[in-house]
Amino acid sequence: MNRRFTRFLVFSLCIVMFAGCSNNNTSSEGTTKDGKVKLTALITKHPLTKELSKMEWLQAAEERAGVEIEWEEVTADWDQKKGAMLASGDIPDLIVGPNSITDADFVKFKGLFQDLTELIEQHAPNVQKMFEEKPETKVIATQLDGKIYGLPKYQRYWPETATRQFINQQWLDHLGLEQPANWDELFEVLVAFKEEDANGNGDPNDEIPMDFSPVGTTGFGFFQPTVLLGSTGMTISGGGGQGYFVEDGVVKNFFADERYKQVVQFLNKCWEAGLINSEAFTQDYTKYQSVARGEGETAKIGYTYGWELTDRFGVTVAPQYVSLAPLKASESSTVEVSWSYDYDALNYGVNMIQMSSQTKNKEAAIKFINELYDPTVSMQILFGSIGPNIQDNGDGTYTVLPPQDESMDPGTWKWTSTWADNGPMYIADSLNLTLGTDMQSVGEQTEPYESVFASIDKQKDVYPGTFIKYTEEDNNTMSLINTDLMNLAMSNFSRWVTEGGIDSQWDAYVSELDRIGLQKNLEIMQKYYDDYMSKMQ
Repeated sequence: MNRRFTRFLVFSLCIVMFAGCSNNNTSSEGTTKDGKVKLTALITKHPLTKELSKMEWLQAAEERAGVEIEWEEVTADWDQKKGAMLASGDIPDLIVGPNSITDADFVKFKGLFQDLTELIEQHAPNVQKMFEEKPETKVIATQLDGKIYGLPKYQRYWPETATRQFINQQWLDHLGLEQPANWDELFEVLVAFKEEDANGNGDPNDEIPMDFSPVGTTGFGFFQPTVLLGSTGMTISGGGGQGYFVEDGVVKNFFADERYKQVVQFLNKCWEAGLINSEAFTQDYTKYQSVARGEGETAKIGYTYGWELTDRFGVTVAPQYVSLAPLKASESSTVEVSWSYDYDALNYGVNMIQMSSQTKNKEAAIKFINELYDPTVSMQILFGSIGPNIQDNGDGTYTVLPPQDESMDPGTWKWTSTWADNGPMYIADSLNLTLGTDMQSVGEQTEPYESVFASIDKQKDVYPGTFIKYTEEDNNTMSLINTDLMNLAMSNFSRWVTEGGIDSQWDAYVSELDRIGLQKNLEIMQKYYDDYMSKMQ
């Protein structure tokens, strides 16, 4: 009887509350008891990043905007989740993450996302200030029809490339070897690392001569061996992406280039000799990082790729490594060596945050977005909260603090503490912030690449993809073609590295790329590149 009466009472109260709300023509469904607007949001974040509820700066930003956000935090399999979510039409009020929603998505799912133009003008002075002080950010944000669906980022401090190649100098010294200057010398060094107990712990079988970050199915990224394409004179961007690059003003794709074939052949040679980590194609990023940090003072990796020494190897074994200058393909090669040029991709971001067109309280949502673009908040988005991560010096200047855990490197500290590079932000040039030791070290570790970057023609040899928008028709065409291209190219990359066969299969493979539509995409991109460059002159 008591249970029945309780259920009846709750049901009756719900009816009364609903009737009362209906009679007043208002609803408390979208607000909390203290009057904050309820929003939903999804963020694609780094696997290391802690729960958002533990980020002090985020709680303060929500408080100032008068919102309470229910967050969904995604660290893996976003492409699969995104497809189902967008197809259903049921999306959260906000979606955060670097190009998590693409221009192609805006075209394919018309009406799903809010045009932010008027909302920015009325309620987002921080975003307007970014557009005024960095006009290129408005170019990045604006679609060809003049609408703004996704907002960019500008983070200012990053160098020309994300990827540096590192080699264990202590191992070289222990074995009496010189730093390699070309692929042949690198191969010989890797063989010695494998066979001669390079780390000196008495076990000749626990060294991993070479390792690279996990390769996905939708294209290449940072910290992957595609940087070796620079040895052939090719300047890629963003670690390679879907293969598109510019050479002397001509748009090309390295997946159909003989020089890519050379790189794959070299990697297959290394694989067959047992020089590449046997788990390179199956490990996740966390495993990739942890293995490189060795065991105590014993390093495990000989040659690899990363952002910065302590970020890649941790604080204990990092001193054993040095940044290695770009390699020639062979000792006799006369090709001008290049590297992955990533400045635009690192300092600018595309579609970092979007709003659903179905968001009930758009004014509240844009006010929260505006908070993110306050330079002081953006500083915390990138490096962590004032207090534990950043010191307020009290005179308008700030200092990035070292990790509270002395055994942790600054890079891991940043990615653990906050959204870091995955967040929307505006780091104004006027912000007075002293960077942490890792960012100061990045500059030093990039020095071996400076002569290469100085020789790159930024107009004729770098595709300005961050700043180019495509029409709906061209976006659709390229998106469909690229999906099929990557399905073919990426599966073949892993198979050719681990099993070989690229020589006998190359011609048929290139023909299949053309059949899928590679030449059509190159024609489209060449048209946009030429148009962009004509406007820049």
